[in-house]
Amino acid sequence: MQATAYTYDPVTRSGSVLLDDGTPVEFGAPAFDAGGLRLLRPGQRVRIETEVSERAGAAPRVTLVTLQTF
Repeated sequence: MQATAYTYDPVTRSGSVLLDDGTPVEFGAPAFDAGGLRLLRPGQRVRIETEVSERAGAAPRVTLVTLQTF
């Protein structure tokens, strides 16, 4: 799934992305580390992988953030 980097904190290696419909989704350090990135700037296009929670209505959990390449 594609998204746009929205926020990123280099100290905690966590942040958020905006899905193409404008929905913000947060990610933690494990998702950032899984993508092998060293830095992320707001506005960059990224590819994310998510895991759906079994709780009804829960937001998807981001498991990987990496740069979108063509």
